[in-house]
Amino acid sequence: MTEMQVTPSFRLAYVPGVTPGKWARVWSERLPDVPLALVAVEAADGEPTLRAGDADAGLLRLPVDRTGLSAIPLYTETTVVVFPKDHWLAAAEEVTVADLADDVVFHPLDDTLEWEQLPGRPAIERPATTADAIELVAAGVGVLLVPQSLARLHHRRDLTYRTMADAPQSRIALSWPEEQTTDLVEEFIGIVRGRTVNSSRGRGQTAATSAEVPAAKSAPGRTGGSKGGTGGAKGGTGKGGAAKGGAPKGSGKPAAGGRATAGGRARGGSGSSSGGAAAARRGRPKRRG
Repeated sequence: MTEMQVTPSFRLAYVPGVTPGKWARVWSERLPDVPLALVAVEAADGEPTLRAGDADAGLLRLPVDRTGLSAIPLYTETTVVVFPKDHWLAAAEEVTVADLADDVVFHPLDDTLEWEQLPGRPAIERPATTADAIELVAAGVGVLLVPQSLARLHHRRDLTYRTMADAPQSRIALSWPEEQTTDLVEEFIGIVRGRTVNSSRGRGQTAATSAEVPAAKSAPGRTGGSKGGTGGAKGGTGKGGAAKGGAPKGSGKPAAGGRATAGGRARGGSGSSSGGAAAARRGRPKRRG
């Protein structure tokens, strides 16, 4: 009974705000025979998902507990403050933490920003999720600071946001179980780092197919002579320098008094390159009247 071959696949977890679409497209182009499964997880569930083996790698927010996990920082997100469109902050191009001193600033339980000291006035109760905090902001109760990707994810027509100049920022990293650094993981690392197909170290690396270029054949040496010697004729027949120095090849006219064959090969001459050169200087023999 033959064993069934299991088709390899790659499971990629990602937290809210992360958009893995561009990397997924590159994956499908490079490894069309390996399906890429995208697994959406909450920010707090990213690490447990990897440790439980429910994903091969994940796009998570730092910090990541490096015990048993590897992580490569990819990029840093801009922090923004979300508020109603009729809020006075809408007149500003950029906001500072000091500008929020009189506002209630929500700090949801799934907050991805690391604060040493929370800005503004604290809310009576912390919202359970960022989505819940957005609803409270829309009700005009307070404002919310989040990575820009989350502000876009929870976009509402009655809300807007501005960039924060001095707030903590969130960093996105690629993480995976340290002991499971497979070829497919290496392939995805190459993709997120922008490696080309040929420079990637993973399974999808294109094998070197550079054709062997044969060594260029050197042109026959023209040192004034012919094969078999420098300036000398092959076998003393005068082939080469003497023949070329005299009449054109195949003309049947002798060079320097020698007898010519049908191929223009001189016989009976000096057989040396100096004789051929002399014949070339003298030119063709004069015809007798």
